[in-house]
Amino acid sequence: MKKIILIASVLFATFSCSSKEEEPDPFETVVDYDQMAKEYEEFRSENPVEKPKEDPAVRGLALIESSDCLSCHTTATKMIGPSYQEVADRYTDADIDYLADKIIDGGKGVWGDIPMTAHPGVNKENARQMVKYILSLKK
Repeated sequence: MKKIILIASVLFATFSCSSKEEEPDPFETVVDYDQMAKEYEEFRSENPVEKPKEDPAVRGLALIESSDCLSCHTTATKMIGPSYQEVADRYTDADIDYLADKIIDGGKGVWGDIPMTAHPGVNKENARQMVKYILSLKK
């Protein structure tokens, strides 16, 4: 009986100490981020992305919506001041600076007796963008 226990112990020790190669986990993913970054930079250099050009009319509309303009003007109908459509029908691109100055300095008499409030806080370029939006409504 001692021989059997001794043989079993030796066999057990032999099998337990033998190294078995582990199989790779099929669900484990190894990512080489440095290689990915290099490939991405190569792809970008061969395929540059062009920035879309911003339409001045879109910028002008955003400026109008963020100001107090809509308290006196609407796009299609006369309110306190003329509609943007009426302004677009009367003026051309040659009048952009004139109209931008009217936004900044205000005015009276062109569209009736009610004066247009001055907007000295609006810079010239933003006023020009607003006018470009208004003139884009031309039919």
